[in-house]
Amino acid sequence: MTIQQPSEAVMPRSYPPEFRRKILDLVASGRKVAEVARLLGISDQTIYVWHRQHLIDTEQLPGTNSSDLSELAAAHKHIAELEAELAIHRRAAELLGEVTSPKGGAKPSA
Repeated sequence: MTIQQPSEAVMPRSYPPEFRRKILDLVASGRKVAEVARLLGISDQTIYVWHRQHLIDTEQLPGTNSSDLSELAAAHKHIAELEAELAIHRRAAELLGEVTSPKGGAKPSA
């Protein structure tokens, strides 16, 4: 009997901003997106996404700029951490028999 390993999710690669800038400069100089993508081993769709974000960042297209996206991602991460911490505290309170209301008041245990 063979046991199959769960397939691992492929995470998108992260490229440094300088690399992205050089790619966009190559495309702006007239090189074809497909050619640049093939030469460097990246997806042409990735280059199109970077180009669109560049247009947003330079206010040539409406949308959320990179700085705001970064702040938003940090806020989402912080919220997730706080929610996890709150869940731990609620579970600890349950185990200790001290149920607290969401508004912060404590109910006496029975």
